[in-house]
Amino acid sequence: MLVNGVWSANWHPVQATDQQGGFVRQSSSFRNWITVSGEAGPTGEAGFKAEANRYHLYVALICPWASRTLIARELKGLSSIISMSVVEPFLTDNGWQFGGFAGATLDQVNHTTFIHEIYTLADVHYTGRATVPILWDKQRQTIVNNESADILRMLNSGFGSLANTQYDLYPAHLATQIDAFNDSIYHRLNNGVYRAGFATTQQAYDEAVDDVFNTLQTLEQHFASHQFAMGQQFSESDIRLFVTLIRFDLAYYGLFKCNLKLLADYPHLSRYVQNILNIPGVAKTVNIEHIKQGYYSIKDLNPNAIVPKGPILNFQLIQTETLK
Repeated sequence: MLVNGVWSANWHPVQATDQQGGFVRQSSSFRNWITVSGEAGPTGEAGFKAEANRYHLYVALICPWASRTLIARELKGLSSIISMSVVEPFLTDNGWQFGGFAGATLDQVNHTTFIHEIYTLADVHYTGRATVPILWDKQRQTIVNNESADILRMLNSGFGSLANTQYDLYPAHLATQIDAFNDSIYHRLNNGVYRAGFATTQQAYDEAVDDVFNTLQTLEQHFASHQFAMGQQFSESDIRLFVTLIRFDLAYYGLFKCNLKLLADYPHLSRYVQNILNIPGVAKTVNIEHIKQGYYSIKDLNPNAIVPKGPILNFQLIQTETLK
């Protein structure tokens, strides 16, 4: 992590632990918002007006949080408005790194080698972890926001007429229901798999795994009679759920010891995931090789860096285009 702007230690996945040895996730530090007029959003300061070619998105294809923003960028038609850089999947001793791995890119905006250098460009005294996604302002030369939930919402509504109106990921009439659904799955599933994988005590692990599979069972029942999280309306809740489910059999089942069942054992959830993969633009945000290489490069969990050959997924990832 960075301490007063200096990279101080090798990368470590466990950000903090609670008194029971449970995994505690770091809060995001940059919380400004892009708005149509440039006025301040729910948090942060004003001055980030929606404009074409002003903003840049830094992502990792392994990362579910970053993938939330990638899907929104595609569905809202912002790929020609917001440029993008993709780090390599491997978690190095210096954190996320740009390079030549297939599907990754160089940093053609700030010409850095490591993501942590982006943070010190924004704040030379920054202390904290250097995470993705990052939404960067090329005009002001600073980080707008590094909280995926915020970025997801500003991509939905912050760019006004510059964005595609086909999808409204956070419609006002469903806002309360969406917030409740998001809250119901975040701790127990989205972050629950990490709580299991990075638990340092048996108690913390057992509690996390119980949360994960109780939630999966509840969702299996929900999708027996619902097309999407909100019924017939595709929303940001589906994005937030999908990015965890698509990684479940690839990484969380084995590496994170969430191995009571495979996602493939849940027929309604499996159908749900395939339905989302069939939405134009979604499949090209899913890179199986990055997901496997990235998770299995975590030395604390897989010191020999052996990447399994499987699993064989039942999903059809029809990719007619590539990310750009």
